[in-house]
Amino acid sequence: MKKIIYLLLLVTAFNTACKKALTDAGLEPTPLTQTATLPAGAKDGVVFINNGTSAIVSLYAPNKKSVSLIGEFNDWSTTTLPMKNTPDGNYWWIQVDNLNPTTEYAYQFYVDGNLKVADPYCEKVLDPDNDKYITAATYPNLKVYPTGKTTEIVSVMQANQPLYTWKNASFTRPAKDNLVIYELLIRDFTAGHNYASTLAKLDYLTGLGINAIELMPVNEFEGNLSWGYNPSFYFAPDKYYGTKAALQNFIDECHGRGIAVIMDMVLNHSFGQSPMVQLYFDGSKPTANSPWFNVDAKHPFNVGYDFNHESPATKKFSKDVMKFWMQQYKIDGFRFDLSKGFTQKASTSDAQFRLYDAGRIAIWKDYNGYIKSLDPSFYVILEHFAEESEEKVLADDGMMLWNNMNYNMNEATMGWLDNSDFQWGFYANHGFTRSENLIGYAESHDEERLNFKNISYGNGSGNYMIKGNLATSLKREELAAAFLFSIPGPKMIWQFGELGYDINIDFNGRTGEKPIKWDYYADPNRKALYDAYARFIRLKKNNSIFNSANSAYSLTGGIKYIRLTEGANTVVVVGNFDVVSQTANIDFGSSGVWVDAVGSSINLASNSYNRTLAPGEYHIYSKTALK
Repeated sequence: MKKIIYLLLLVTAFNTACKKALTDAGLEPTPLTQTATLPAGAKDGVVFINNGTSAIVSLYAPNKKSVSLIGEFNDWSTTTLPMKNTPDGNYWWIQVDNLNPTTEYAYQFYVDGNLKVADPYCEKVLDPDNDKYITAATYPNLKVYPTGKTTEIVSVMQANQPLYTWKNASFTRPAKDNLVIYELLIRDFTAGHNYASTLAKLDYLTGLGINAIELMPVNEFEGNLSWGYNPSFYFAPDKYYGTKAALQNFIDECHGRGIAVIMDMVLNHSFGQSPMVQLYFDGSKPTANSPWFNVDAKHPFNVGYDFNHESPATKKFSKDVMKFWMQQYKIDGFRFDLSKGFTQKASTSDAQFRLYDAGRIAIWKDYNGYIKSLDPSFYVILEHFAEESEEKVLADDGMMLWNNMNYNMNEATMGWLDNSDFQWGFYANHGFTRSENLIGYAESHDEERLNFKNISYGNGSGNYMIKGNLATSLKREELAAAFLFSIPGPKMIWQFGELGYDINIDFNGRTGEKPIKWDYYADPNRKALYDAYARFIRLKKNNSIFNSANSAYSLTGGIKYIRLTEGANTVVVVGNFDVVSQTANIDFGSSGVWVDAVGSSINLASNSYNRTLAPGEYHIYSKTALK
C-alpha cells in the first residue's frame, strides 16, 4: 500500500513539474499529431476547394513535432485545428471548412507550441509595425491587422480574389540585342511611390525610347523604405508600392507600350522575417537541419541568411517562385541579384569567390533550363561578376550577364584619361560569341552617379572646366552616352541618368530615400541630355549595324572611336574625352561623303579622317544615313 501511495505521489509530482515547466516557459499545449497522406491536389500554401468554401492548407516543415493552423476562422485557437503530418514527416496539412469565398482570412502556423509564423507561400501579409504607413491611395481598403489576437506578421488567404483581366495578350518582347533597359526603384521615382504614379510617367519613358523596365525588388521585404534586397516573402508583392492588381496593370500597360518588364529577383539570401528562416533558427543563425539555408554563408558578399541552392528543398522553392511570377504576373525576365552567391563552395575573398565553379554553373544551368521550359524567350539576367571562363559558359547557355563599365566610363567623363578605357564593354573581350549576352551599363542602383563625380572631381584646362560646371558636366554625359549606345549588345540605364542626376549615392545613407528630381526635366541643359539619350536609343533600335559583329575601336586615349561595319555601311563614332583640343587621325575605311547623325556631313578625300576636335566634341558618322 505504501508503494502505491509513493507511486501516486511520484506521478503527481511529475505531472506538476511538467505543468510548471510548460507554464514557466510560456508554452501552450498542442494536440497529439495525426499522420495522413497529403490529399490529391494539395500544394504548398493554400488550395481552395468546394467552390471556395474549404481550403487545404499545408506547410513544408520536416522534423517538427506539432503544427496547428490558427486564424480568424477559429478565433486564433492553438488547439482546435491541429495539422496532420504526412508519413514521411515532411508536410503538415489540414482542411478548413465553412469559409466565405469572398472574405479575407488572416492566419498563421503555430509550430511546436512556441513559434507563430506566416505562410511562406502566401500572396499577402499583414505587418503590425509597417502597414500603418501605407496610404489608402496606394493600397485601398487594406485589411486591418488583428491586434490583440496574435503577434508577428500574418498571412492572408481569400478564395475569390478579384481577378485582373489582361488587355495586351499579344505583346512581343524586344530582341535581346535591342534591349534598352531602364532600372527603376518605385520608391524613389515618384512622390506617390506606387505603381499608379509610376504608370503616369510612361509617356516620359516611351519618349526616351527605352523598351524594358527593370523593377528593383517588389516582393515583400522588411520595412517599407528599402531597396528591396532584404526579402522575406516571395509570393507577395510589397504593399508599400500597391496592390497585386495595380502591379499586374502596370505590367499590362507597359506591354501595351511595347515595354518589357523585368523583375529583380533576390534568391541568394533571405532575412529574419522570413518564416523559412524562423522555422529553423537558433536565435542567431539557421540550424543545421534547415531544409533551405546554410548555417553560415559560403561567400564573403552575403547579407541576411544564405540559401543552399544544392538543397532539393531550395531548388523546389526557387522554381516555384520563378514559375509563380512568370505565370501570375506575366513578367518578361528576371535579373538575379548576386547570382555568384549560388554556390556551396566556401570562400573568404572575392579572389576565391569569383573563380570558376562547376557547382555554381550546374545550379544556373538547371534554373535556366527550367525557366526556358516554361517560356523560351524569357530573359534570364545574372549579376554575376565571376571569372570570365565561367561567365562564357553561362552566356553560351543563353543567359545574359551584367557588365559594369562605371569606373572607366566615369574616368572618361571626368576627363581623367589614364583609366578611361572602357573596351570591357565589348562582348568579344569576355570571350562571348554573341553580343546579346552582355548587358553594358555606366550606372546602376549600385554605382555612384556619373554626374556627381563629374561636378565634384572633374578635370579641366583653362576655360574648359568640368568640376563645378553643370552645363559642361552634362555635355560629358552626352559624349559618353554616344559611345555607350554604339557598343553592340543590350544596354541599361539607371533612373534619371538621362537627366544627369547628380546627388551622391550615399545621401541619406546608401539605401536611404533620395530626392525625386522631376524638376530636372525643366532645365534646358538637362532636357538636352534627355533628348540626346532618346536620339542614341532610337539609332540603336532602328539600325542593326549597332549590333554588328564587325567592329574596331580605340578607347585608350583622349580621342576615342568605335567603327562598326555591316554590309555596305560603316558607322564611326569619334569623340574627344580630353579637356584640351586633340587631333583625330582615324582610318574610316573609305573616302567620300560621311553623314553625321548629330551634325553636318563631311567629304573625305581619302580613307583618313584628320580633324581637330574640341574637348567634349563628338560625331556619329555613317556612309549611309541612319534611321
